[in-house]
Amino acid sequence: MEQALEICFVRDKKGQLVKMCRSPEYNYMFNLDNGYFLRWGKTETDDPEMAPGPEILDIEVTTICANGCPFCYKGNTANGKNMSFETFKQILDRFPPTLTQLAFGADASATSNPDLFKMAEYARSRFVVPNITVANISNETADRLSKLMGAVAVSRYANKEPCYDSIKRLTSRGMRQVNIHNMICEETFDQTIETIYDMKHDPRLADMNALVMLSLKRKGRGEHGFTPLSQDRFNELVSEAQKAGINYGFDSCGSSKFLSFLEKNDPMNRKQLEMSVEPCESGLFSTYVNVDGIYTACSFCENTPFWSEGIDIKSVTNFTKEVWMNPKVIEWRKLLLEKGRNCPIYDV
Repeated sequence: MEQALEICFVRDKKGQLVKMCRSPEYNYMFNLDNGYFLRWGKTETDDPEMAPGPEILDIEVTTICANGCPFCYKGNTANGKNMSFETFKQILDRFPPTLTQLAFGADASATSNPDLFKMAEYARSRFVVPNITVANISNETADRLSKLMGAVAVSRYANKEPCYDSIKRLTSRGMRQVNIHNMICEETFDQTIETIYDMKHDPRLADMNALVMLSLKRKGRGEHGFTPLSQDRFNELVSEAQKAGINYGFDSCGSSKFLSFLEKNDPMNRKQLEMSVEPCESGLFSTYVNVDGIYTACSFCENTPFWSEGIDIKSVTNFTKEVWMNPKVIEWRKLLLEKGRNCPIYDV
């Protein structure tokens, strides 16, 4: 889908920087200061099926992590490798101007890759907002993250203290786009309920943004010992979050269950909530690159039968032609759309 794109930057009434993308069939506005994003097609009510280039990049910059999280889908350990700044720059320079944000795949403490913050600075220089997920950070790291990242997610595990302390370190430095990432499955159901309660009662969480519930994908260390939530148990979590009056959300992998919840419960604001749902967007609006610079549709696709081989971003000269419109990517996109943008790989 080759389109003549016009990219420009404007200041809104509050003086915040907004990136505008314009073409006959695909348009967006993205606020680089608060992350607000709005996409439309030929008309304001038209929802494009795909973008002419990725809007979001999930990029793995290290496989070194000693946290040993029990359900880590990457299965990372203290023995791993880092992406160099030169490789990161080479990859980012390949991407078309549609790119608005990137999410760093880093380690729990954001300390394994010494070039991480240099990478974030370079992304900012390209008007791409960097984001990251961590689990247990120091005051020094919180200082650096709060100055460079658009949003920080903090993963919650059985011991909630490192998560809640890390959130407080970030919000006390003025960050408001700070979320809790809680993987939801049968084994973490009670933990998630506790998190919902704590968001109303633990002062460390008073200034955070939202709880984001991530659906289990059985991969890596998460392949064994964890059970996907039933629809009924999923509905319980949503109901509890609504009763508590907290901000909550899901990864795109949980979109079909959330839509099923809305259909069954039919709240007054159903239409508004449905409009906020973004089903799987891998290969349509987002993309993933691993520590070696290899493209696959998303991080969970890597080393699965369909994506046993990816595309080396470092070797391409025209991202749109050689990657985004690569026959393999087109085949993936067709498969995903045929399944109604539900995951073709995992039973979520």
